[in-house]
Amino acid sequence: MIYSVRGKLIHTTSSSAVVECGGIGYNCQTTINTLKTLKQNSEVTLYTYLNVREDAVELFGFSTKTELETFKTLISVSGVGPKAGLAVLSELTPEQVAMAIASDDVKTITRAQGIGKKIAQRIILELKDKLAKSIVSDSGVTAVVQTAAVTGNLPKAVEALGVLGYTAADVTPILTKLDCTLPVEQLIAETLKQMGRK
Repeated sequence: MIYSVRGKLIHTTSSSAVVECGGIGYNCQTTINTLKTLKQNSEVTLYTYLNVREDAVELFGFSTKTELETFKTLISVSGVGPKAGLAVLSELTPEQVAMAIASDDVKTITRAQGIGKKIAQRIILELKDKLAKSIVSDSGVTAVVQTAAVTGNLPKAVEALGVLGYTAADVTPILTKLDCTLPVEQLIAETLKQMGRK
């Protein structure tokens, strides 16, 4: 419903930012990583997610589209609410979340405040399952990447980007132009940059 808010940053707390747009201050709950990028009294843009519950209407804001999409992906997991999603993205970047899921790294996800081993395992299990289905539907392109760089990091990067909601068809044209020996996180970051999602 509300795609983004753009205006003057007039107030922040440890978990929210208030952006004034047209005389109205929008209180956006956000992550520590987004708060680090914001400067008081400057013009900012936050990409938003509106969460409507029986007892509350909450607006969540993020400095990048990638962080927003990762947040939406995380809260699609059963038992993972907005609070948990913010906790994970306050501790980890979207690239680190994708890598942790792609590599079954429960320990990294549990670094987030309030995220226990069971929730971390559920995040990995459910999102890996979604990823597997998207790879099956895109298997031709994935095979091209794997053939092009059997020993490189491209297949891992495709898998990790799949966690963020991108199909192999989306990312393959960019990844195949990059150095497949680069670290996976760097491949992910460069792909997102070239796709204009940072």
